[in-house]
Amino acid sequence: MPKQCKTSSYGWRNYLECWKQFNHYLGLARFKKFTLDDENQFMEIKSVITQELELILAVMEGTQVTRDDVHSLMTSVPSMRFLSESNESALRNIENQWHKLFISWQSILGQMKVRQKQFENKGFSRRWWGDSRKFSTTDTRITRI
Repeated sequence: MPKQCKTSSYGWRNYLECWKQFNHYLGLARFKKFTLDDENQFMEIKSVITQELELILAVMEGTQVTRDDVHSLMTSVPSMRFLSESNESALRNIENQWHKLFISWQSILGQMKVRQKQFENKGFSRRWWGDSRKFSTTDTRITRI
């Protein structure tokens, strides 16, 4: 696998992990079981998600997730304290927004894995058979057409 693909895959796993952590902090806030350190980590996760989004959007065209979708979620949760003081309906709405975005990111990752697999298979075929050569197996030996 090309080094760039490995890096890309690794970066995506980290980005999705940030989204999982974001949800974890939503849960802590809902049950009012968070510390000042949790609040600081929550803000850091929001920063990473927002910054990495810009990198993703810069290299990908036509993603299912828009900048506005992510910014809307991030601005709707200014802090864990704010979340802990929110009513149940507001919390459900935030969780629903998170879930839609998380599933969309998973879908994009799945699409990338398919493309990566296609690229790897294409590379294997080229290395094995040569670029655009065709082969015939009409008799016991392989002959070029």
